[in-house]
Amino acid sequence: MIIGIDVGISTTKIVGVDNNGVVISPLRIKATDPVTSLYGAFGKYLYDNNINLSDVERVMLTGVGSAYINSPIYGLPTDKADEFIADGLGARYETDLERMIVVSMGTGTSLVKCDKDEIQHIGGIGIGGGTLQGLARVLLKTEDIQQVSDLAMQGDISNINLLIGDISAKPLPGLPMDATASLFGKAMSNAQREDLALGIIYMVLQSIGSGAILSALGTNIKDFVLIGNLTLLPQCQVIFPAMEKLYGVRFRIPEHSQFSTAIGAALHYYNKTLSSR
Repeated sequence: MIIGIDVGISTTKIVGVDNNGVVISPLRIKATDPVTSLYGAFGKYLYDNNINLSDVERVMLTGVGSAYINSPIYGLPTDKADEFIADGLGARYETDLERMIVVSMGTGTSLVKCDKDEIQHIGGIGIGGGTLQGLARVLLKTEDIQQVSDLAMQGDISNINLLIGDISAKPLPGLPMDATASLFGKAMSNAQREDLALGIIYMVLQSIGSGAILSALGTNIKDFVLIGNLTLLPQCQVIFPAMEKLYGVRFRIPEHSQFSTAIGAALHYYNKTLSSR
């Protein structure tokens, strides 16, 4: 098999992909630094899945933390995959879409356009999980995203965001009464923590969704594949369907959305091997 590893600064995601293209037991490990995270994830993955080193043909690394790794992993042949190519390959594997924009929601957000065999990084925005954590530290005195999400489940977004219904007696062209007119436009100094938590999540996810949609103008692409840890937020199941209805697009969250880049890294090796034959 090929092992694909997406190395973050403190979180590593690892998957195995066999020669039939089957993804095996994705795993995520947190540690204080990328090297510890990588080796911890690799050792645990082999142990948990009863995999011998001799079963591994190659280890493929990607992600910002992979820059810290400059030697073979446990003596195995090791290579690196371009992160944006890995994003595209992983998303294509999981959705079978040929034309899409992959929205990788990490610390910030990167946008990758896939048009059949062409995979191109087209930009990004500095809004993502890092934004959510930073604002939560300031406003809620926590950076635990799970805690923020749990608080947000009890929040009321109409207490934080200014909606079209707040400024207009009737819907505007293309904008229903519950559409957002201004993020945090109604927030008061004594706002409840639950409302603030929901407001932060709305601001991050709506900004990412809007940026993705704008990036596709002039391309006729209507499919957006969301990957990364933020896809696990339950609020995604409310915010993105509302944007789909408003803009006539499709947001898709694959089954292994948080492991998509690691899957793509492994597939990158298979693609290189096939193209060289």
